[in-house]
Formats: sequence, C-alpha cells, structure tokens
Amino acid sequence: MSCINAGIEVRWKRLHDGAILPQYQTGGAAGFDLHSAESGDLPPGAFRMFDTGWSVAVPAGFEMQVRPRSGLAAKHGVTVLNSPGTIDSDYRGPLKVILVNHGKELFRVTAGDRIAQGIIAAVTRASFRESDSLDETARGENGFGSTGR
Repeated sequence: MSCINAGIEVRWKRLHDGAILPQYQTGGAAGFDLHSAESGDLPPGAFRMFDTGWSVAVPAGFEMQVRPRSGLAAKHGVTVLNSPGTIDSDYRGPLKVILVNHGKELFRVTAGDRIAQGIIAAVTRASFRESDSLDETARGENGFGSTGR
C-alpha cells in the first residue's frame, strides 16, 4: 500500500479474542476501519457504546480521531455520536465507539462489523493568554450563518 506520511507506529493491545486489528482498505485511505467486538441492537433514536476489543497507544504528539463510516450513515442513518471522538495519546483504556441510530429501523451490529473509522492526526498544543482586546477582522463578531449572506 502506498501512503504519503508512512512511519508512525501505533501499538494495539488485544482485550477480546476475535477482535479484528484495524487496517486501511486502500492505499489512499486516510481512515482505517474499527470493528465491533460485540453484537447488539440499536433501536431507532437510541445510542450505545460498542467495544472494539482493543486498547491503543497513540504516539505522543498525535491523537486518534474516531469518525463515522459514510456507508452506515447513508444506508442506515447510523453515525458516531460524539463525532469526531478523540483518543488522546495518554489514554490506555478500552477503545469503544458510541453509535447513534438516526434511522427509522432497528440496526443490528454483529461482532466483526466495521462500525467506525480511525484517523491518526498530529496535535499542536496551544498556549493561552488573556487579553483585553483582539485584532480586528472583516468578519468581526458576526457568526451563526453570517458568512452566507
């Protein structure tokens, strides 16, 4: 597989037998598949955490973003509730995905199903400083749809 920015190693610890190690599906894919390690139903309007069966060691200076799979959203109205979810570099607990069913029918997750995608992204830490004023811009304080006018 070809990859523009290869070289970051991410270590995964298996927590459940049968858990599927994440992988990229194509050479140009930005996201890798996250699979459910458990089966369960997701009724319309409900949300639930699904365990992937892994914990992960994201390298310092990076985060793992947990994002929806477009096919689940388009076909079933199922998405990641806190999208994108962030897995910090110092978290070592179980990796779980919160799915929500915005569709009109029951959605059934079977162990092994691809339920989300992960993206490894660089993090820039900011320093914060209180200020009595901010620089002026053409937009100013206009928000909430003001740029569409």
